[in-house]
Amino acid sequence: MANLFDINLNRLVVFVAVVETGSITAAAKRLGLAKTMVSAHMQKLEAEIGSNLLVRTTRRLHLTEAGTRFYEACQKILRDTENAIAQANSNTRQLRGKLRISTSIDYGASVIAPVAAELSKQHPDLRIEIIASDHRVDMVAEGIDVAIRIGRLADSSHKAALIAPFDEWLVAAPDFFPGDLPHTPEQLDGHSFVGLSVLPNPLNWTFRRGGYASVSLRFHAAIMTNTSLGVQAAALAGAGLAILPEYAVSNDVAAGKLVRLLPDWSLPGGGIYAVFPALIQRSQKVSVFIEVLKQRYS
Repeated sequence: MANLFDINLNRLVVFVAVVETGSITAAAKRLGLAKTMVSAHMQKLEAEIGSNLLVRTTRRLHLTEAGTRFYEACQKILRDTENAIAQANSNTRQLRGKLRISTSIDYGASVIAPVAAELSKQHPDLRIEIIASDHRVDMVAEGIDVAIRIGRLADSSHKAALIAPFDEWLVAAPDFFPGDLPHTPEQLDGHSFVGLSVLPNPLNWTFRRGGYASVSLRFHAAIMTNTSLGVQAAALAGAGLAILPEYAVSNDVAAGKLVRLLPDWSLPGGGIYAVFPALIQRSQKVSVFIEVLKQRYS
């Protein structure tokens, strides 16, 4: 039987990263180590405990029966260790280490970057990395601590905390309607629309009024783009109607650059969520980040 003093416990972190990412290369990227070093750690760990943990194929790594049991035990060990460290540091609010945040490009620039700047000033030992992309990332494989998801949250194995709900507004450039503004959804029929292509149904929208009347429309897309910033820019240039979160366009409406249409009618709206892996204990860094983000909306 292996002696605890003969085992380098740092290799448990490497082993868990390899299992969760599915490859030596991905684990090396997550941990910031050379691929050869991760491979050497795994070989030495197997030698230290005297058992094969992984079966290596040309495409992917697979756990052996012993590896599966060892992985479950390692998860508990690392969670307990993280909790112990958090409790030991509970007498100070100073945050340390790296916080990796995934977010969309526009929300990352307009909201997350300023929040990160505020956190960085409060906690000089905290290193924040913002991964901005309009494509969903694999949180576990990429080593993401918390991801910001906007809209209607899809079913997921991850945990989520609601930051704030938001309304969606129908907007257009002030000169898009040279005459009277429309008062009903039916009057929008035939007008050009700028759509967000990453939505499941970017051209189909339902308007409701007073909780009773509802009108469903399918818009004609003049322009489709995969970012909210692109939709907003096209609407400002007069390309067509657009439906965007109120937090994204409220300043433009207040400045007269855009006009909000059909204010008596509501659209589905959505929420801003902080999502984090369910199998990983939420860290103090993530909890503080979520609270600071919530305060922005309260």
